[in-house]
Amino acid sequence: MENFARTQINLSTADDFFLSGINIPRSTSNPLGSNVTRITVDQIPSLNTLGISIARIDFAPYGVNPPHTHPRATEVLVVLEGTLYVGFVTSNPDNRLFAKILNKGDVIVFPIGLIHFQINMGQTNAVALPHFNSQNPGFITIANAVFGSNPPINPDVLTKAFQLDMDVINYLQKQLWLNND
Repeated sequence: MENFARTQINLSTADDFFLSGINIPRSTSNPLGSNVTRITVDQIPSLNTLGISIARIDFAPYGVNPPHTHPRATEVLVVLEGTLYVGFVTSNPDNRLFAKILNKGDVIVFPIGLIHFQINMGQTNAVALPHFNSQNPGFITIANAVFGSNPPINPDVLTKAFQLDMDVINYLQKQLWLNND
């Protein structure tokens, strides 16, 4: 195994360990008012098997990173600029919300697989830098997965599960859900 790893390093270049531009703000002119720039094994090949990755999240004033989950990673989020209201929900049976208002320099942990969110509470832009303990943490936006699946989930299932009128379910399934990934 050591020889294989040495061979892989010998075939690598400096560019396999490098990415520039994370300091450049991304456009937040979308319905969510946020933009997530992922830095995973797809962007930096040398992250393969290392069990780490990061991202940058840009928020317009009152922009949101909607409820989502990372099925393969715990997230540690650091606020670089602005004020964010963040939270996560524990799993059944209690579905307890843990929420905080974070300012520049604050850090929060979102445990693996739990639904979590962030929203910019300020009138200025905000920036956060999430870190993950996986080179490929995955990203499932709850509304997209439930109401924007392809093919659609049978509306009868959703009306019972969410205890909503069929017209509401049909409306939600017709929305163009933004993928903030």
